[in-house]
Amino acid sequence: MAEKDKNNKLQFTRNIGIMAHIDAGKTTTTERILYYTGKNYKIGEVHEGGATMDWMVQEQERGITITSAATTVFWELFGKKHKINIIDTPGHVDFTVEVERSLRVLDGAVALFDSVSGVEPQSETVWRQADKYHVPRLSFINKMDRAGADFYGAIEQIKDKLGANPVPIQVPIGAEEDFKGVVDLVKNKAFVWDDSTQGTKIIEIPIPEDLIDTVEDYRLQLIEGVAEESDELLEKFMEDHNSITEEEMISVIRKATIDMKITPVMCGSAFKNKGVQMLLNAIIEFLPSPLDIGPVKGINPKTEVEEYRSPDPNDHFSALAFKIATDPFVGRLCFFRVYSGTLKAGSYILNVNTGKKERISRIMQMHANKQNPLDKIEAGDIGAGVGFKTIRTGDTLTDEKHPIILESITFPEPVISISIEPKTQGDVDRMGMALAKLAEEDPTFRVTTDHDSGQTIISGMGELHLDILIDRLKREFKVECNVGQPQVAYKEAITSNVTHREVYKKQTGGRGKFADIQFELGPAEGSEEGLEFIDEVKGGNIPKEFIPSVKKGFEVAMKNGVLAGFPLESMRVRLFDGSFHPVDSDQLSFEMAGKIGFKNAAKKAKSVLLEPIMKVEVVTPDDYLGDVTGDLTRRRAILEDITAKVGFQVVKAKVPLSEMFGYVTALRTLSSGRATSTMEFHSYEKAPSGISEEVINKVKGIVS
Repeated sequence: MAEKDKNNKLQFTRNIGIMAHIDAGKTTTTERILYYTGKNYKIGEVHEGGATMDWMVQEQERGITITSAATTVFWELFGKKHKINIIDTPGHVDFTVEVERSLRVLDGAVALFDSVSGVEPQSETVWRQADKYHVPRLSFINKMDRAGADFYGAIEQIKDKLGANPVPIQVPIGAEEDFKGVVDLVKNKAFVWDDSTQGTKIIEIPIPEDLIDTVEDYRLQLIEGVAEESDELLEKFMEDHNSITEEEMISVIRKATIDMKITPVMCGSAFKNKGVQMLLNAIIEFLPSPLDIGPVKGINPKTEVEEYRSPDPNDHFSALAFKIATDPFVGRLCFFRVYSGTLKAGSYILNVNTGKKERISRIMQMHANKQNPLDKIEAGDIGAGVGFKTIRTGDTLTDEKHPIILESITFPEPVISISIEPKTQGDVDRMGMALAKLAEEDPTFRVTTDHDSGQTIISGMGELHLDILIDRLKREFKVECNVGQPQVAYKEAITSNVTHREVYKKQTGGRGKFADIQFELGPAEGSEEGLEFIDEVKGGNIPKEFIPSVKKGFEVAMKNGVLAGFPLESMRVRLFDGSFHPVDSDQLSFEMAGKIGFKNAAKKAKSVLLEPIMKVEVVTPDDYLGDVTGDLTRRRAILEDITAKVGFQVVKAKVPLSEMFGYVTALRTLSSGRATSTMEFHSYEKAPSGISEEVINKVKGIVS
């Protein structure tokens, strides 16, 4: 019986994230959830800088979410108490890594859309990320009280722009300032909110006359949308649509949502406290529990065989670390999702990625930046641990005797760099430690040292990303530093195939060095990044034990291209012949031959410079369209699309990153502060010859 109860407990757990474009109202929605579930007695407001989940100073000042905060709330439905672990993720593209790592460990998500703006660029990015990790989701059309609110228009955009199958489970009663309630298509009943009780009280009313036909149409759409799950239901509807029970509807909508065949759509106004309780009910009714997701797949590192771990507290322990944070009171905090088994505070686990044993001294349940200590944490839960010596985002934590490696998290490469130096001698050591901590927390933030100048270079996903990190250095770590000009992370590529022979010989007193390799160097044929290495050496001309050293030589050499020392994204090497000396040849000789061979061959392989191209979207009032497009054209933009909406225009373009520094300020000046823009990395493309020469000359210190 105990076993059954434990598994039943998981049935009442939901691990969800709230994801959306910046300003769609994610944090406000989360604040309302905390209020209605009794976590907060007072509602924190984003625009007043008092939101609970936006606990960083930088978040409160800017009114945006930067880190994904975690919290646990309880909500009662059908007489049962349900536990909801919520992660509030950022909407700004510079913090896309936070969304990526959160989605990797969630079972379901709520996608928020602004009823006026509909599907915005970052909504598309997070939607694709959720598709990548197969995360079922509900859609919530927020801000229904705003002028220009269009529930049905937003649904069309979800269909057209995201290629999803949105199925409304509610239709709004009124819109803009007349928005006062919804018709629940599952219950086939109408509800309005009592404004005098901050939306806490919901009153049932008859379905308004003017909505009867609309409700009928959308109810049919809902039943057709889930009919694949149940022919019986469709038949029942055709005979007498009032004969379908609420339980039957919930069960088939739930199955279709978890199978990602449909996305149920709801609406409301979180700021006006409208629709949040219904959203909480829908999270429990339609989003999966850990039991619905089923066993997680991984690889046994000892046998290389695929294994599974069940969402069961009695299975072997396995968890995935998805976020590292530095807490001023407890030190390094690691957020992890437990997929199987139970972990007790004070016990030892194995970090499979580092191969090291770690003792978790304390386990905590998080509520934004506050912690509640736990004695143990079980399968299906999200918590944080203290006591890790070495841990990185994406590491798998398991029972020592039963290791398994779970699928990790992939992170994009940084595209922008700046140099920083400490202001005083006292800041030198502090800066090194602070940067190491920040790099540990954020996998898209890199710290390197320039070999020629000795400068410290930090790299990230955008100007705002680096701006916030420098601000954190100052506030959290009390490090004052001077900041250089932003630099673009260029790359190099080779465009033609060349065949080359490299003989590496060194004769010193005693044993010498010798390696001889013949290879073809060219562009990679697949879309994979990195080195595509093909070993075609026959007859033992190069002994097998030296081949990995040749490969390593090329891998190391790729980090510095021949044009201006920028790394190569990918290349192909076909090693087909060579020779060795029985005494003088060793692994180091063949590695050196690979390194030198690359330098000499790449000079003949027509190297080109690649620059990062950004996907830019500008929303501007009609009056400034000409100025905005003219300015973008001057920045070497390729304009792709201009869409008219009521009173404003949406301009989509692809622009080289090097032309976009300071764009937010320039756009503000151009449009009297009324236009907004978003920018995210798109791809690397060949730089025009003039730009290429300029960059190469600058790197080499040639002043034209």
